[in-house]
Amino acid sequence: MPKGFRVEASQEGPVFADASGMTLYKWPQHKLRNGYSGESPGSPACYEDVLTVTAGLMSPYPPGIRLPELDKRKSCTDLWKPVTADEGAQEVGEWILVERRDGSRQWAYQEQPLYSSVKDQEPGDVLGGTRRRFGGDAPAKRVPVGPPSLHPPGFSIRSSFNGRMLATDRSESIYSYDGDTAESTSCRADCLAKWKPVLAPSLAREQGEWSLLGRSPGERQWVFRGKPLYTYILDSGTWSQQGSDEPGWDNVFTQVADSYPSSFKPQHTLVGDVLADSEGKTIYIYYCGEDSQDQLGCDHPTETQVYRLAMCGAGDPERCLEYWPYVLAGDNEQAINRTWSIVWIDHRTGRFATPQQEGALRVWAYRDRPVYTFAGDSSPGDVHGAGTGEWRGQRNGLKAIMLRDDFFRGTL
Repeated sequence: MPKGFRVEASQEGPVFADASGMTLYKWPQHKLRNGYSGESPGSPACYEDVLTVTAGLMSPYPPGIRLPELDKRKSCTDLWKPVTADEGAQEVGEWILVERRDGSRQWAYQEQPLYSSVKDQEPGDVLGGTRRRFGGDAPAKRVPVGPPSLHPPGFSIRSSFNGRMLATDRSESIYSYDGDTAESTSCRADCLAKWKPVLAPSLAREQGEWSLLGRSPGERQWVFRGKPLYTYILDSGTWSQQGSDEPGWDNVFTQVADSYPSSFKPQHTLVGDVLADSEGKTIYIYYCGEDSQDQLGCDHPTETQVYRLAMCGAGDPERCLEYWPYVLAGDNEQAINRTWSIVWIDHRTGRFATPQQEGALRVWAYRDRPVYTFAGDSSPGDVHGAGTGEWRGQRNGLKAIMLRDDFFRGTL
């Protein structure tokens, strides 16, 4: 790693950061309906130009439509600061230097140009982007960059609302049993009809939190943090949580997500388990990305609220508040981590407010973005608001916060 960079712990896992601890991001090229956005390897595409019209990347919308609030609009580099190199900087391994159009040099990792986000305020913040998977109808998102995971070959990790979940390289979920130890396992004989040990190759070696358990001569099982690892033969799909329904069995996470507020709770629904408020009402989060070539976000209170107000109330903020009320924080509730915070919002504008501002609401926010309930949900477990908006809520709409999604695989 070049001088001036470091590794920070974050809720997205270990990330590379600059000298101030601010997370580094890439903008990988992403195929949309009518073309590509993002950056191809070695080619910066985020510049100082303030774009004024849509690019037409998301049909059926044509290119050339005037973007909203041009008098307040920012350029790509106003929001995403290129990580430029000092004079005399030298490339190191996968850290290379790419040239910007003004002749300056920008750091890139694995050929992807690097940026920091103006949303991040403290070391370890990852408010600018996510490692969670996104589909073709979602914007070309920014992704935190970090060192490779230290898991052995044959494993994979995926970020979810619950944390960083461990699976095989074939995306089979991995489980452990409460009663097992690093030296022994109770899953033998009949147990093996449902549970398949995750076996290590003959050349595998123990390292760090990974060890090996000999099951029989010539057969060794992977052990992670003192627990032998298994897959569940009855899992119906990849990245499943169904095996955790078996008493004593749990999915394995390399990193568990920050706790949600104590007034929230899991709620069973017909589509899976969602996060709900104290009354059992499903909690939703707003997603938004505009259709310029820059694919700038519009889901944060510092960004334009035109799209959200149009989607939730035909431009009427009072109607938005009626149908999609903010989740208010109790007078005695306090934020307990950086993932779940309490913010003040002016519901008339959707922007951050001060506590003294008339009509300001004190609301819960996830990753610095307010969360909502839906007026159309009348009973605990209702998810009538899930997938509301454009492209099932992926580009301008709301999606339920799913704790477990066995059926719709992110559609809601």
